[in-house]
Order: sequence, then C-alpha cells, then structure tokens
Amino acid sequence: MANVEAHITGTVWKIEVEVGSTVAEGDTMVILESMKMEMPVETEDAGTVREILCEEGQAVNEGDVLVVLD
Repeated sequence: MANVEAHITGTVWKIEVEVGSTVAEGDTMVILESMKMEMPVETEDAGTVREILCEEGQAVNEGDVLVVLD
C-alpha cells in the first residue's frame, strides 16, 4: 500500500480518480487550490486506488493522506 499525501496546505479543488482506478507513477490524483493557484498532487507509485480520504471543498494540511493505493 502507498499513501498519496498533500504537499501543501490548501483546499481540495478537484479529485481526478475514483476508487478502483488504475494509476501510473506521475498521474495526478487530486488538484489542490492554495492562494488562488491550482497545484496537482501526483502519485510516486503505480497501483489501484483503494480509498479516497478527502472530498472536493475540504481543507487539508500538508502531510494529510488524500488517497490510498494498493
């Protein structure tokens, strides 16, 4: 299992994956909005999305787990 974490504090603007999606290294999982800028959160691992631990509009802190991969 691998965790995809927020690299900045911000708001979840858009979730780009669904549970069960197959992803490759470098794919965008979530887009965060911080200070009027959109920041993609990419995965460092290939795998299948097991859980999405955030929702659009949610405030997140740096280091929060957003997506869990198998």
